[in-house]
Amino acid sequence: MDERKDWHLTDALHHEQGRGDPFAAAVRATRMPMIITDPKLPDNPIVFANEAFQKLTGYDREEILGRNCRLLQGAETDPDAINAIRTAIADGGDIEIDLLNYRKDGSAFWNALYLSPVRDDTGDIQFFFASQLDVTARIDAQSRIARQKRHVEQQVEKRTADLQSALDAQKLLLHEVDHRVKNNMTMIGSILRLQLREVSDEDSAHQMRAMMSRIDALATVHRRLYQSDDVTRFDIGAYAVNLAGDLVRAVTDRDIGLVTDVRRAEIPAGQAAVLGLIVNEILTNCVRHAFAVGDEGHISIFARAEESRVLLSIADNGMGSTRRDQPAAGLGGIIIERLSKQAGTQVTWQTDASGTRADLTIKSEVT
Repeated sequence: MDERKDWHLTDALHHEQGRGDPFAAAVRATRMPMIITDPKLPDNPIVFANEAFQKLTGYDREEILGRNCRLLQGAETDPDAINAIRTAIADGGDIEIDLLNYRKDGSAFWNALYLSPVRDDTGDIQFFFASQLDVTARIDAQSRIARQKRHVEQQVEKRTADLQSALDAQKLLLHEVDHRVKNNMTMIGSILRLQLREVSDEDSAHQMRAMMSRIDALATVHRRLYQSDDVTRFDIGAYAVNLAGDLVRAVTDRDIGLVTDVRRAEIPAGQAAVLGLIVNEILTNCVRHAFAVGDEGHISIFARAEESRVLLSIADNGMGSTRRDQPAAGLGGIIIERLSKQAGTQVTWQTDASGTRADLTIKSEVT
C-alpha cells in the first residue's frame, strides 16, 4: 500500500482517535517510541505519543501533548544537531540523526531519531512523524573505542618520539665518532707524509705511499659518512667515483679519463670501511699498473642495487694482466682477498689484452 493510501488509514490522528484504525493501533502498540507533531499548530506541538515513547522519556501523556519536542533537549544537546532538525522540518524533508536527549528525571540518553513529513493527497504536510531509539549503549561503546584509540595513538606517538629521540642521539654520537676517526686518519696521514720526506729508499717510499693511500681511502669513507644525512647507509658507487677522480687527478704522466654508469648503490655503514679499502686497492691497481707512462685510456665504473645485493664493476682498457684470477698482486691482492671474505663480498676478475675488470657482488641488507 502506497503512502497516499496509508494516509487514509490514519486520518487526522490524535491521542484519543484512530482506535479502529489498524495502522494507528500498530503505532500505539509497537515497542518503538513514536510521536506525531502538527506543524499547522503554533510551535509544531506533539499531538500523539505512544506508550513506548512515554516509557523512554519518563513523561506522562498529559505532560507531552501540546509541547514541542525540545522538552527532551538539555545542556549538552548538540546545537548543530538541533539546527539540522529545524532545517529538515522547514524544508519538509526527512532526517536521521543521533542526538543527546534528557528524560524527565534528568538522566541523559542518546536518541537515534528518524523524522519524516506526512502529506495529504495534495502533497501538503499535515503532520511530522518521528521514531526514536535509545542507542546509548552503542554510542558509549563507540566513545570507549574512540578513547582507547586515542590512548593507543598517544602511546604510539610517545613511543615513536622516544625512538626518534634515541635514533637522533645515536646518529649524533655516530657523527661525532666518524668526525674523530676522520680527524685521526688525517693526522696519521700527515705524520706519514712527514716521515716520507725522510725516506731515501725508493722501495720504502713506495710502500709508505701505498699505506698513505689506504689511510686516505679510510679517511674519505669517514668524511662521507660524517657529511651524510643518513649515517646508517653508505653509497659505495658514489664513493668509488669520488675516489677514482682523486686518484686520476693525482696522475700527471698519463691521460686517464673516467666513464661512469652509477645509480644509488647503498650498503650498511658497517661495511663501508672494509669495502672502501677493497675499492681503493682495485682503483689504485688500475691507475698505477694498467697504463704506461704517456698512455691514454679510461676507467669505467658501474654500480647498481638489486634486491639484497649491490653490484659494482671497475674496469680499465689498459694493458691487462697475465693473471686472470687475481690481477691485483702483492699486498693489495692479499687485502682484497681477505677483506672481501670479511665483508661477504665476491670479487671476480676478467683480464685480457683489452683490459681488466673487477666485478664485486656485495651482500647488503640495504635496498
